[in-house]
Amino acid sequence: MSELAPIVVRAHGTAGGLVVLLHGGPGAPGSVADLATALADEFRVMEPLQRRSGTVPLTVAQHVADLAAVAPATTTLVGWSWGAMLALSFAARHPRRVRALALVGCGTYDERSRAAFEHAMGERLGAAGRARLETLRARLEHEGDPRQRVALFGKVAALAGAAQAYEPLEPDGSALEPDGSALEPDPRGHEETWSDVLRLQAVGIEPPAFAAIRVPVLMLHGDEDPHPGPATRDLLRRFMPQLEFISFQQCGHTPWRERRAREAFLAALGGWLRVVVGA
Repeated sequence: MSELAPIVVRAHGTAGGLVVLLHGGPGAPGSVADLATALADEFRVMEPLQRRSGTVPLTVAQHVADLAAVAPATTTLVGWSWGAMLALSFAARHPRRVRALALVGCGTYDERSRAAFEHAMGERLGAAGRARLETLRARLEHEGDPRQRVALFGKVAALAGAAQAYEPLEPDGSALEPDGSALEPDPRGHEETWSDVLRLQAVGIEPPAFAAIRVPVLMLHGDEDPHPGPATRDLLRRFMPQLEFISFQQCGHTPWRERRAREAFLAALGGWLRVVVGA
């Protein structure tokens, strides 16, 4: 097989220290574009768009290799949701290439935390929301048409995203392409990648591998995020005792889009970045 083409990287900002910003999902390219725009006033931001499914099976190792091919020799990583998990995986495999890590709304690393997340989501969705989500997931599982799968995956993501928010701001359009379109989600990429995430946890590779990470690590988490931040913080600290934790009140899974937390979140992240990378 011929060499894989490098992943696409979007650039934001023209001055200041360099930050690599990793989107969530998996399979949700463009989901941090508005955060990149906010940071670009003070920093140069690289926004890698993770490889889509179809060419090779998407594993954590593949995503790490893709990032290694485009990231600077030494970098500061800011990851959101699954992107925070990818940042940790990258730093564990390339500890000398990472200056610092910021984990925003980090995902889960054990069954207990995932059960807590599912319980919280069920409470937020209510009976009607749970039924709607189950219907969409069942349709997605059995749908064979790629275009319909993308549409259904988008509906699942929108419903789940709304349940994970506290008091979201209106979209400002900065996450859209110049023609007004959004980057297409990748349901197959999500399934392949998340399956491998769970495999690495099941066989005990992650999170113990994170003990190789000795650089500063900052975890930023909304206290209304259904992902159980304190539980994940405590688990990660077993392997990274240097991890700092900041929580934000009245804040869901996407802090920079939360009406009551945006300013505090951007101030905390920006202040930390100024120290670790310079402005």
